[in-house]
Amino acid sequence: MDVEFGWSNDQENRYHEALDATRAAFPADAVRESTYYTRKDWLQLGEIGMLGACLPTEFGGRGLGALDTARVVEAVGRGCPDTGLVFGAAAHTFACAMPIAAFASPAVKEQLLPELASGRLIAGNAMTEPEAGSDSSKLGLRTKPVSGGYLLNGTKSFVSNGPAADVYVAYGTTDPRAGFLGVTGIVVDRDTPGLSVSEPMAKMGLNSCPAGSITFTDCFVPDDRVLGGPGQGAAIFQHSMGWERACLFALYVGLLDRLVEQCVEFARERRQFGRRIAEFQSVANRIVDMKLRLESGRLLLYRACWEMDQGYPAVLAIALSKLAVSEGVLASATDAVRTFGGRGYLSADGIETVLRDAVPSTLFSGTSDIQRQLIAKEIGL
Repeated sequence: MDVEFGWSNDQENRYHEALDATRAAFPADAVRESTYYTRKDWLQLGEIGMLGACLPTEFGGRGLGALDTARVVEAVGRGCPDTGLVFGAAAHTFACAMPIAAFASPAVKEQLLPELASGRLIAGNAMTEPEAGSDSSKLGLRTKPVSGGYLLNGTKSFVSNGPAADVYVAYGTTDPRAGFLGVTGIVVDRDTPGLSVSEPMAKMGLNSCPAGSITFTDCFVPDDRVLGGPGQGAAIFQHSMGWERACLFALYVGLLDRLVEQCVEFARERRQFGRRIAEFQSVANRIVDMKLRLESGRLLLYRACWEMDQGYPAVLAIALSKLAVSEGVLASATDAVRTFGGRGYLSADGIETVLRDAVPSTLFSGTSDIQRQLIAKEIGL
């Protein structure tokens, strides 16, 4: 089998168009540390094509596969200094819009997908609970079958986009005795009676993306809002996690690309002891390690997305990719602070912001420990 490491003209043009449009829409001073993204921001991401990159063309999407979608996300992650915004958009697309595109009824697809692709609606993924983080087989949210639909009772926490979202993809337990086979996925509108949303939580990083908890109290959702069918929620969630763990982390590849560029430029210009600090081996080696993490993570991510496009299970490739990119961006953000020295600790250059935005990458979409467990299982340990 031939191995091709190049991009077609269409792929190159798509990447650079997304990068240029992102830089124009979100200039370097666009980072918000005390406010959240706006509806205007969201609509701009829709115009750039990120929100609908992998959604079907008949619903306003671009119909791209995983690899081409990841390249668009990478470009936006590189061009936009507001990583919280890009993260919120990726979570919206991969954890919410994609399961709707793949498993919702035709009527729900027709109603929601064009709005999600354009940015006219914001979506939040309601899976995590106070007592169910990594173990998604023991969800406290109850989805009780009743005449014409389901009655939801329970609380979800850490819902990215939650306080801003118009619609949620929620997962709850329909049959507590069935484990994973008892989980059901449901699409819930924000204005559904019995649904309440908390104020945004104070967080360490990704500050422009609001996260909060959602409480369901005798919240009725009709049958046609079920994804797939009763008991299929766990499989649907894992399908969405494949897209999220692969394509979402392309934004961190883009961020790493920008970070390496910043460190190279700074090391060339900054002088100490009469020399550019780039000439000190300790500084140069640190930036070389950053570049190594960038390219290693990028290749693993591209391979994972390629395997998805080929229809392979891709479990091992996705776990390796997610682990490499998330741990790589955290280590490199720390190295960037060291490279910038005292300036890296200040807010002006955005380096400390990158570090805080990098930390949660090792936690969401399955922690690094979970990825290692998946890898160990896949290689036969």
